[in-house]
Amino acid sequence: MKNTTALILILTLGLVIGNAQATVWKQDPAHSQVKFGVTHLVISEVDGNFKDFDVTLSQGNPDFSGSTLEANIKTASISTDNDFRDKHLRSDDFLNAEKYPTISFKSTAFEKTGENSYKVTGNLTIRDVTKPIVLDAKFLGEMTDGRGTTRAGFKATGSINRFDYGVKWNKAVEAGGLVVSDKVDITLLMELQKQP
Repeated sequence: MKNTTALILILTLGLVIGNAQATVWKQDPAHSQVKFGVTHLVISEVDGNFKDFDVTLSQGNPDFSGSTLEANIKTASISTDNDFRDKHLRSDDFLNAEKYPTISFKSTAFEKTGENSYKVTGNLTIRDVTKPIVLDAKFLGEMTDGRGTTRAGFKATGSINRFDYGVKWNKAVEAGGLVVSDKVDITLLMELQKQP
């Protein structure tokens, strides 16, 4: 009888734990940014951002290790504060926002590497081409605001070769190099809100 009771308790506990939902965090759009930067004419840097994106973090452990991160970015929302350039970036020379409206990222690992540092590995899809990418992330802290909303801050950085994703528009500079570098630096500045 004792063995049967113990077995029932263990199975019940397992079901409760198995059904427990992960804590979900969503970006605060007013305090979050998806940014990128490239080298222009070999001598300077140009940066920009995407205005429309959705980021969800499903928390694994209390220290955020084992979490999953998903991001969906609307390519048409690209902005470099230059209308002519932004139109070119939306064209088939670059992102082809009409045919490929979304850039997506889905993590496959979220590993803690230091007191406040993480390595986030995942798959990035641009123009329907999916490649693995590694982001270095830093946890900036957690607090509850005056309205009772719990917030957590993260900064994640990484880089990709745009040619790997079919973003191949290219012109050579007379002195050598490209008008726009093949390397694109990525920065995610996220203020996440814990969902009820």
